Amino acid sequence: MKHDSPVYHVISVPIEKIEPNTYNPNSVAPPEMKLLYDSIKEDGYTMPIVCYYDRERDVYIIVDGFHRYRVMLDYPDIYEREGGRLPVSVIDKPIDCRMVSTIRHNRARGSHNVDLMSNIVRELHELGHSDAWISKHLGMDRDEILRLKQITGLAALFREVDFGTAWQVSDDKGESRNKKEERTE
Repeated sequence: MKHDSPVYHVISVPIEKIEPNTYNPNSVAPPEMKLLYDSIKEDGYTMPIVCYYDRERDVYIIVDGFHRYRVMLDYPDIYEREGGRLPVSVIDKPIDCRMVSTIRHNRARGSHNVDLMSNIVRELHELGHSDAWISKHLGMDRDEILRLKQITGLAALFREVDFGTAWQVSDDKGESRNKKEERTE
C-alpha cells in the first residue's frame, strides 16, 4: 500500500471554517509572534496549517499551526492579502492521535544552537548589516545580539558599540582621573 502524505493535497480554506483545538499546550511569546508575523508578511505562508476535518460540523480543527492561524486573525493586512484563506493539510485521525500529533509537531521544532546563531550574527555583521537590522530581521533584542557576539569573540563585531568612560586611570601620584580627560590633555 502506497502512503500519500497530506502535504501533497494542500487545500485553501476560508479562515471562518477553521477553529483551534481545545488541548494545545503550546504558547508563543509576543516577540516571537511579531517575528512570525514578519515572516508571513515577507515570505507568505510557506507551511500549511494541519487540520482535522469535522464533517458533521463542516469545520477544520487545527492540529498544528495555531499561531499561523492567529497571525491572519490579528493582522488585517495578512487577512486581506491572503483573501481570508489559509493553506490547510488535512489529517484523518481520532482525537487521541491528533493530540499526540500536536505535541509531536510542537516538540519537533527544536531550539536554536547558540554557536550556530552566533555564526549567523557574525556573518550578517560581516555582510555589512547593523545590529538594528539584525535585531529587526531575526527578532532579537540588542542584549541577545551582544551575547551572541561575545560568544564569537571577534572585536570587529563590536565596532558599533559605544563604550562608556566610567573606568578610571591612576597617574604616578595615585590620583585617579577619567580616561576621557586623559585623552584630551
